[in-house]
Amino acid sequence: MALCVALLAGCGADVESPVAEAPAPSSSAPSAAPSSAAPPPAPDSFTLVATGDVLVHQGRALTSGAQQPDGSWDFSAVFAGVAPVLQAADLAICHLETPVAPVGGPYSGYPSFAVQPEIVDALADAGYDLCSTASNHSLDDGFDGLVRTLDALDAAGIAHTGTHRSSAESEQPVVVDVGGVQVGHVATTFSLNGVPLPADAPWAVDTFAVPDVSEVLADAAAARAAGAEVVVASVHCCAEYDHAPTAAQEEAVRTLLASPDVDLVLGHHAHVVQPFEQIGGEWVAYGLGNHLAEHSTRGYDTEDSVIARFTFTRGEDGRFTVSQAEAVPVRIEVGAADAGGAAVRLVPADPESAARIGAVLDARGAVAAGLAIVPG
Repeated sequence: MALCVALLAGCGADVESPVAEAPAPSSSAPSAAPSSAAPPPAPDSFTLVATGDVLVHQGRALTSGAQQPDGSWDFSAVFAGVAPVLQAADLAICHLETPVAPVGGPYSGYPSFAVQPEIVDALADAGYDLCSTASNHSLDDGFDGLVRTLDALDAAGIAHTGTHRSSAESEQPVVVDVGGVQVGHVATTFSLNGVPLPADAPWAVDTFAVPDVSEVLADAAAARAAGAEVVVASVHCCAEYDHAPTAAQEEAVRTLLASPDVDLVLGHHAHVVQPFEQIGGEWVAYGLGNHLAEHSTRGYDTEDSVIARFTFTRGEDGRFTVSQAEAVPVRIEVGAADAGGAAVRLVPADPESAARIGAVLDARGAVAAGLAIVPG
């Protein structure tokens, strides 16, 4: 996990919103004294991990196990089994698919989510530095819910991209400092489940009409122009519960990876694991599956998940490329609440589920191309 992940631009909490004004950052910290010492050299490599969809379904084992005696919620134990993998990376990226409700609720689950804001604290505690927030559920709780979610991420120290509180914020590239390497992140969704973008906030969610990724490419170019040495694109698309990417999804990914401004594509929305593939020397994880979810149906592949881990190394030309691609199979385990209060946990995959996940990951020849499928 990065010791310091600071925004160069974007995700600021001091932008104006047509609904509510986010709090200005604190200015109470003392200014650092000027130093004549030369800055340390930028590292030659860094490791990035990324995970799948985070959804908090209501009224089932997940929420009953997370509720505390005083009525508050604690989801930290859910991520305990995978936190070491997240924290060992220089940059950990999540996909927060749903908006959060006000503290104390009311809460709602499928099909229109407004979930416990304590999930954001659990993500921060697990080691996440950055989250994509563009999904088909981004506007489930209206623009107020979108703003509330970004405010919660800011309060937890997690950077974010894909949804925005103001027009100015939507135009600011999100570039984070990962131990001296500047990493840009763009995110988009193909759908808002029929909910229109607010008339006075058409910039609230980054969307695209699959397979047209021209706006995503423009955002990636802006991130590169803002100093990003690596740009990651998170794409929320296209068919649910299908291990195979759609033709339109493939076309969108190939167009993104053909651009000099995109170095890695991460896919979400399918709720099942989809293949990894190397295209033109760059990687796509078409679908990372659910990272946290509790669907009403049990025993399906929606309980399979994967942590993608990519090591980027600087080449002789000065550019970073993936030098090692890895996948860590995990699964969502549902049972009785343990001593920590968790009834739903993310745990290392057992041999049967690891074999099932591995077969999907390698469906496009990823292992021959260099993907290592490894235990956590």
